[in-house]
Amino acid sequence: MDIPIIYQDKSLLVVDKPWGVVVNRSETQRGETVQDWVRARWGEVEGVGDFYERSGIVHRLDKDTSGILIIAKNLEAFGELQRQFKSREVEKEYIALVHGKMLQEEIVVNAPLGRNPRNRIKWAIVQGGRESTTAFSLISQFSNEYGDFSLIKCVPTTGRTHQIRVHLASMRMPIVADVLYAGRKRHKIDGKWCPRMFLHATRLSLTHPTTGKRVTFASKLPKELLEIQGGSTP
Repeated sequence: MDIPIIYQDKSLLVVDKPWGVVVNRSETQRGETVQDWVRARWGEVEGVGDFYERSGIVHRLDKDTSGILIIAKNLEAFGELQRQFKSREVEKEYIALVHGKMLQEEIVVNAPLGRNPRNRIKWAIVQGGRESTTAFSLISQFSNEYGDFSLIKCVPTTGRTHQIRVHLASMRMPIVADVLYAGRKRHKIDGKWCPRMFLHATRLSLTHPTTGKRVTFASKLPKELLEIQGGSTP
């Protein structure tokens, strides 16, 4: 597996995760994961608990989401980075291509998320779910033979599973080629012109766990997504 490295030092590793790759190992996961790649390249980490079990991987990206992923190289850095994520000090930005025309320049969705009671694989806006907030802003719009589409920036302030995907689907603007939330018929049609789910983690800002300085990492849209929206970089 070839995973591009965006940045690394003695305590921090930042990679550009490809789409179609699962982040963490599990009993049900058969293919190679980012965690397998970390262990093959740097060996087993020393420590206990989550740091050891996750090989220093601080957070997660969905299998079909690409972009910036943060990995800690030691226990102290792992603990500090986890603290920043939990206290919402980490700023994250994603780029998504969605169905439909976004009628406002900016939209904020604040809705509780939980397991979908009718399908445990999916998540949904449910009463009594966990707080989740995402801000969306319009970048551009275009139309093709398959319909109208909006390229948008997504800024989640919470980190719930499938948060961006569920919030967009709740506005009837599902992400292009999202197999879970766009619907089977729409996903099949999307596959004719978009090779994968169009969601990319493009920017992440945090406080370096060792230096204490604010650092920002960026990842450009991968080629297969850049070609879909006409080759223009957001």
